[in-house]
Amino acid sequence: MKYEGQAIQTVPLDGGFVELRFDLKGDSVNKFNALTLGELKEVVEGLKTSPPKGLLVTSGKDVFIVGADVTEFLTHFKRTEEELTAWLLAADAVFNGIEDLDCPSVVALNGFCLGGGFELALSAHFRAASTAAKVGLPETKLGIFPGWGGTVRLSRMCGADNAIEWIATGEQYPAAEALKIGAVDAVCEPEKLREVALRMLQDAADGKLDWKTRRDEKKAPLPLNKVEAGMVFEGAKAFVGGKAGPNYPSPVAAIEAMQKGAGLSRDEALKIEAATFARIAKTPTAHGLVSVFLGDQLVKKLGRKASKGAKPVERAAVLGAGIMGGGIAYQSASKGTPILMKDIAPKALQLGMGEAAKLLEKQVERGKMTAGKMAQVLAGITPTLSYGDFKAVDFVVEAVVENEKVKKSVLADVEANAKEGAILASNTSTISITRLAEALKFPENFCGMHFFNPVPRMPLVEVIRGAKSSPETIATAVAYATAMGKTPIVVNDCAGFLVNRVLFPYFSGFEALLLDGVDYKRVDKVMEKWGWPMGPALLLDVVGIDTGVHADEVMAAAFPDRMSHEGESAIEKMVAAQRFGQKNGKGFYTWEPQKKGPPKKNVDPFTEELLKAHAKGTPEVTDAGIVERMMLPMLLECSRCLEDGIVETPTEVDLALVYGLGFPPFRGGIFRWADAAGAPALLAAAEKNARLGALYAPTKQLSDLAAAGRGFHGE
Repeated sequence: MKYEGQAIQTVPLDGGFVELRFDLKGDSVNKFNALTLGELKEVVEGLKTSPPKGLLVTSGKDVFIVGADVTEFLTHFKRTEEELTAWLLAADAVFNGIEDLDCPSVVALNGFCLGGGFELALSAHFRAASTAAKVGLPETKLGIFPGWGGTVRLSRMCGADNAIEWIATGEQYPAAEALKIGAVDAVCEPEKLREVALRMLQDAADGKLDWKTRRDEKKAPLPLNKVEAGMVFEGAKAFVGGKAGPNYPSPVAAIEAMQKGAGLSRDEALKIEAATFARIAKTPTAHGLVSVFLGDQLVKKLGRKASKGAKPVERAAVLGAGIMGGGIAYQSASKGTPILMKDIAPKALQLGMGEAAKLLEKQVERGKMTAGKMAQVLAGITPTLSYGDFKAVDFVVEAVVENEKVKKSVLADVEANAKEGAILASNTSTISITRLAEALKFPENFCGMHFFNPVPRMPLVEVIRGAKSSPETIATAVAYATAMGKTPIVVNDCAGFLVNRVLFPYFSGFEALLLDGVDYKRVDKVMEKWGWPMGPALLLDVVGIDTGVHADEVMAAAFPDRMSHEGESAIEKMVAAQRFGQKNGKGFYTWEPQKKGPPKKNVDPFTEELLKAHAKGTPEVTDAGIVERMMLPMLLECSRCLEDGIVETPTEVDLALVYGLGFPPFRGGIFRWADAAGAPALLAAAEKNARLGALYAPTKQLSDLAAAGRGFHGE
């Protein structure tokens, strides 16, 4: 059989075998889009009509299949549950066609084989994998779960416990791990993969490998009695449900589908999987997480565009060797760019190197890095008290104290000591890049580069364009951030840039609730239930209440019409009482050090009394009212940032808040949440809360969207 499609080609091989090769034309990877699935159906029908002696399935790319085409997901999710179920069962019929062929089949996994690609591989009788291959079912990270037979086949091949772990976590696994649980049948070096796969196919055709028994096992019920099944599935649902939480239903739904289908044949179990998938795909969580995934792709695409014309960064430097400087140095060196770490105090350098070493040790402990690699990364960080080696540095990140005068002085010094044309960036969270550039002779070589703490864990970097920053400077900063493994988003200069500018209206909403006598612990609980990783009081304790007061002053000076306030705020009173948060053990909460792990949070009567005396009202607000009063100021400020041209697209705002603040990913971003709520409802809510001040004043953008019946994303 010979077939020449846009995504799939088949060719006859010696011995009566046929090779089915995935090779999507015009793309660097193979993926299951409508074209690929349609061609596979045609090929399978041909194979059923005229079965070969054996089927070898390969890839013409460096990967096997990276999964389904996520760009098509949201279109599919607009279907009814019945339509979506029918679509899934149609795909199942194609995969079943491969599994039910009257000949053996072997898949050669040469690289990434994920999601629908791995489900296709599971439908074959045997799998050979190169040591470069990685396999997995990451669908739960998109708010769904495997819907093309993954829950059915993996549980029957590898056991329910292994299938639950792989599907619920959504992780990728190297070939060796897959071999241990029976998800693949052989592992070899990449150059031997074809030879090994063909030998397996020949052995199966010759009867040395029992492919018919393998096929029958996958089509039969799971070999568990009712007691065993109850123990496996009920225990897993309780554990996984506790880990995932109520806002992420897909991992538990996947286990439920496996449980309901465990005692049934393959075809009946597939019907349950499809119906359960269709129900989960219609949830807001699935829509939100797929939106974040697609948003991430768009932001990365914009980053590649913004980095065109970048200068090469072969060696970097960071000024300031505190926790932040040490984190930046670690991130740069661990991703392959050697870096100098300069400070004026030897103790600070020790702290910075200690921070980098601590981060690397954790990687070694978790098996993510070898001791040799750790030594290599540490060797890439050079601590120094002088500017002696700065003539060899291409890019300098200033990360000293958040004080404009200090930063200007340090930046002028480094410019005088750096090589001509070196790019300078300030890691500042609030201070105007345009003003900082006043200290420099070559402001065109300067921009902002706002990292988020802790640097290794937070994916976002705001690259801030000052009034005189050159396109080459911005391009180089974006390219360097990307090389460090970060997601850069370019924003224009203003107080607080994007993330902090929209965070402080959120804190202002919190202040107004405290003034009305609402318990700070209740606000934390409500906002955490809504999806934030921590409520506003806890967040201020972690960031530092004194830091919050300083930033609040900067924002009030920049936007006095809506961010200034009369009298002493609650957080100013906390700072006056020497309550700075975790850093000194006393904030909204008290913090008790532990021998292992983070400090323990306790409620403190002092805070209760201080806030009780501060309040000027009695609480008359529902939990929904708390969310409304907290989120509206943030949303409206995000809208103003779009109106002011601080950032170009709603998607960049969505991703910046998810990656920089921990905005609940399952909500898809702040503008996705707003679009789900509807512009008319948000406009009415803003008007209802007008008494609370200018932060609640509707923007023209919101008013226009409400009138047009459209959302921020144009839908």
